[in-house]
Amino acid sequence: MLVGGFPAGPWGTNCYVIATEPGAECVIVDPGKDSAGGIEELVSEHGLKPVAVLLTHGHIDHVWSVVPVCGTRGIPAFIHPNDRAMLSDPLSAMSPQSVDMLASMTEGRLAMGEPDDIRLLEDALTISVAGLDFIVEHAPGHTGGSVMFRRAETTEDPTVLLSGDVLFEGSIGRTDLPGGDHSQMLNSLRTKVLPLADTTVVLPGHGGTTTIGRERLSNPYLTTLAADGGAPSATNRGL
Repeated sequence: MLVGGFPAGPWGTNCYVIATEPGAECVIVDPGKDSAGGIEELVSEHGLKPVAVLLTHGHIDHVWSVVPVCGTRGIPAFIHPNDRAMLSDPLSAMSPQSVDMLASMTEGRLAMGEPDDIRLLEDALTISVAGLDFIVEHAPGHTGGSVMFRRAETTEDPTVLLSGDVLFEGSIGRTDLPGGDHSQMLNSLRTKVLPLADTTVVLPGHGGTTTIGRERLSNPYLTTLAADGGAPSATNRGL
C-alpha cells in the first residue's frame, strides 16, 4: 500500500493520499487548509487518480479544501451525518481563539459549503474505494461525528488506522469544543482503540505516526483508562 502524508495549514493538519500502488486510483483523507499543493505533488509524483475524499470529522482544519478538491475532480466526499452541518457552518464547532484566528486569516470573509456529492457514513460500514476496503469506526467524543477509518491487515501490510483527532501520538483529541463529550471519548477509546492489535499503524490527524502498542504503553490517556477506567481531561490538539 502506498501512503503519502504531510501537515498542512496553520493547524498542521495531516492530509493523506492512499493507494494500492503507484499509478493506481487513490483516496484523499482530510484535505485541510493549504493542502491542495501537497495533494497535487503526491498525485503527480506517483501517477495517481483521486476517486474519493474521506473526512474523519467536520472541523474546518480537516475540511477547508474539500469543496475545491472534490469539485475539480468530480469526486465524492464521505462524512458522518452528525458532522455534516459543519461543512456549511464551521464556526459552530470552533473555540473563540480559533474563530479569531480564522477572522484574521480571511479578513472576516469565509465561504464554506458542501461538495456536490456527499456520501454519509455509519458505524461498521465498509467503504470500498480505489481498490481498498476501509471499515468505518464511529468514535464520538472530539465531535459527535468523529470517525476512524481502519484498513484490516493483509499479507503485505499491517492494520492501518486513520484516527483523525481521536488518537494522537502521546495524546488524544480535545473534548472541550462545541459538540465534544469527554465521556463519549472515553467510551470510544475503550471500545474502538484499546481492542486493536499492538501492530496497528496509527495515522493521526495531527503529529507523528505511531502504533497501538506504543500508545498502549506510553499514552497517559490509554494507560490510565486501561488501569482504572478513567482518564485525564482531554484538552489537547485540534481546533
